[in-house]
Amino acid sequence: MRKKEFEITDFSEIEEILNRAGVCRLGLADGDTPYIVPLNFGYRDRAIFFHTGQAGKKIDILRKNPAVCFEVEIDTAVIRSDTACGWGMAYRSVVGAGTARFIEDAAGKKEALDIIMAHYDGAGAWEYRETSFGKACIIKVEIKTITGRKAGM
Repeated sequence: MRKKEFEITDFSEIEEILNRAGVCRLGLADGDTPYIVPLNFGYRDRAIFFHTGQAGKKIDILRKNPAVCFEVEIDTAVIRSDTACGWGMAYRSVVGAGTARFIEDAAGKKEALDIIMAHYDGAGAWEYRETSFGKACIIKVEIKTITGRKAGM
């Protein structure tokens, strides 16, 4: 990171950002063309979980290239100034990279869906309709690198 004063070095703060963020942007590489998509997600034990349908562009890309990156942010606010170049942003963000894999087994799917649900609704016991559960495509990203950054705080 170029500006070390913006770096978040405390891993518990990085996890707090991941746990509070509402959307995770997943970056993929379709050959030499980047592709990014915002998704609901869950985080646990240095892994991010996503659910999606069984078909579509991101699924096609991931089957060819499981290398991904991701980004989340919280506490965003515009910092105003009297001069155009004085404007800025306050934020805390996390950027990382890892390898995506599809979870195929029923127990793994349920665990991943529970992690995603807990992200938005706290701890609980959820039941899933068999028809929806069977159609869900679950993606787990094992995080290999991760950094945090904050500004304007």
